Amino acid sequence: MRKLMRKLMTILFLVFLCAVGFAAETSKKIPAHSRIYIAPMDGFENDLKAAMETKKVPLEIVAARDQADFEISGTAESQKASTAKKVILWNWHSNEQASIRVSDLKSGEIVFAYSVNKQSSAHGRRSTAEACAKHLKEQVQDQTQPAKNNK
Repeated sequence: MRKLMRKLMTILFLVFLCAVGFAAETSKKIPAHSRIYIAPMDGFENDLKAAMETKKVPLEIVAARDQADFEISGTAESQKASTAKKVILWNWHSNEQASIRVSDLKSGEIVFAYSVNKQSSAHGRRSTAEACAKHLKEQVQDQTQPAKNNK
């Protein structure tokens, strides 16, 4: 019953983030070199930190929430390949899902949301973390270039 409730909550959260994500795409950009806190997400925060470094997301990750301008929170779920999938399809890759949202800690506004679903992910949670980091980087406003008008 507990697993079912967790899956249901994850699905509802993903649906919520998808809806927020459409609205967040037109919202303000995150200024480059802003301080950002990554909330605990059952270990996914470590994958996300590594992916942000790999993708060179121009944000400063801080250890304490009270030092940050923005906060990343979210959820991630891995589903190992079933025995049937391994035997019938010869596929050992896991299915991965992750959703993140970035909140402005001063205003409480959600400035970015992203959800990813990777079927048969060869690199597990690393793949979803890198997808989140890639799209987050696109939301960061480069201070050396003028802002683009999203009309």
